[in-house]
Amino acid sequence: MHSHPYSYGSNITRQAMNSLKRMLLRKRVKPFAALLATRKLLKDPDDTRQVFKIVDALSGDVIGRTVKRLSDDATGRELLAKKPNIVDLLNDSERLSAMPPGSIGYTYWQFIHMQNLSADGLIASSEGTKENVRFTADERWTGNRLRDIHDLQHVLTGYGRDPIGELSLLSFMTTQVPNQGINFIIKMGTRKYRQEIPSLDIEALIHEGRSIGQQAAWMPAICWEDRLEESLEDVRTELGFKPPIKYQSSQINQPELFATA
Repeated sequence: MHSHPYSYGSNITRQAMNSLKRMLLRKRVKPFAALLATRKLLKDPDDTRQVFKIVDALSGDVIGRTVKRLSDDATGRELLAKKPNIVDLLNDSERLSAMPPGSIGYTYWQFIHMQNLSADGLIASSEGTKENVRFTADERWTGNRLRDIHDLQHVLTGYGRDPIGELSLLSFMTTQVPNQGINFIIKMGTRKYRQEIPSLDIEALIHEGRSIGQQAAWMPAICWEDRLEESLEDVRTELGFKPPIKYQSSQINQPELFATA
């Protein structure tokens, strides 16, 4: 039995349309979803789930662009090939607490225990986003990786989990991995502090986060699994992580603004 003369072309067309559909799903911006999540976040600033929803609604094809950049980097290609799951290691309190004091891993362990956090907490907060998007294996891993190293970014940069520290860290993050959803949250937070606490130079803190992000090595392309036992200060120096001096100065001069829940 002979196939229809146009069947091959039809299959190609169908594949092209499916690829286009996946691309549009990844790149589609959802302003109304962002607005709804923003209203909920304003009512409850501790609702991390709404942050993920805002980022999801406005970020477009951030993950696809990040995969492309990883593919252009030797270590990035190795990470994409191996796809290590850093969450298992970051949840291993026994192993982390046994690492040398002052190491990245030990400092991370201190950070999450002081804040009563876990790597699984970020996973739970992000559940339900991008559920209609068909990611490739590389895209899925990369999206998870960007989420899972969030608290490592706190440790490497020195930003705390207070609202100002989180906003400053977001500035660092969107400089390293440009993201319109994160930019929107920064603008919203900047406006809030400018109106409510004019004595705080929030623009200077946001600029400092961007500057640190520009000077530091690109975090997604680093195999952090292999570096957790190394000295935090040595790695900061090696990778160009400058201390957030303006943030630290504000903590000293206006400590009441930096309380965490």
